[in-house]
Amino acid sequence: MLWTLPPIVVLGLVFLYPLVLLVRQSFSPEEGGTSLGPYTEVFASEEFREALWTTVAIAGGATVGCLVLGLVLAFVLAFVPFPGSRAVARFIDVFLSFPSFLITLALLFIYGSVGMANGLWTDVTGSAEGPFQFLTTPWGVLLAEVSYFTPFVVRPLLAAFSQLDTAQLEVASSLGARPARVVRRVILPEALPALAAGGSLVLVLCLNEFAIVLFTGAKDVVTLPTLIYTKAILESDYPAACVVATVNIALSVGLYALYRLAVGRATRAAGGR
Repeated sequence: MLWTLPPIVVLGLVFLYPLVLLVRQSFSPEEGGTSLGPYTEVFASEEFREALWTTVAIAGGATVGCLVLGLVLAFVLAFVPFPGSRAVARFIDVFLSFPSFLITLALLFIYGSVGMANGLWTDVTGSAEGPFQFLTTPWGVLLAEVSYFTPFVVRPLLAAFSQLDTAQLEVASSLGARPARVVRRVILPEALPALAAGGSLVLVLCLNEFAIVLFTGAKDVVTLPTLIYTKAILESDYPAACVVATVNIALSVGLYALYRLAVGRATRAAGGR
């Protein structure tokens, strides 16, 4: 058992000890001592409540969007062969290695205030500005997150579909089952665990996403990660920043656990049918 001690010590020093320091700092007001003062002050702040709601709303919306779009894309790539489908699937693997701000910059080039779409509109109509001004709103952040995180759903779905026994599809079709029924009774039950894995990952990543919000220039969109940055870097209010960070961690772990529990029940129910 002694051989397990080094990795446990490394894990504790690298991951757990910084978290312990963060939580301890959240109970340490600037005037010294230990109290719940930082929590009381932060929780009473309208800024924190709005950031909490914005974070949950955007993360939830982006997760739903990624699940729907990812399921459609994976289904097309797996069951609707077309020239270049393998190249698209391989590109998805490469896309997973891209930093999140790249997709945001791409959207800025297309839909930004001086982007291609607005530039084309002003050239054609002679207007002073184009109609596409949504990137600096919550909708712009939502679009960027769905665009970036959808491959995190597509990849496990493609892996699940590749393990699907095609004989089941052939038998279902030969028995007169319509395509919609085949998808509902054969394909979706097999895809549910992969949807759970991809969706839970996307949910946690969206809850903690910082670069996309920053690069869209959405100044009025304040999420918990951006609020942490504001408190720690711009205002030098480290106790408040640690409080928000502690809440963010608890929210991420809690929502992840609840999501996995709900999907686990749905998977067992689908398997029992």
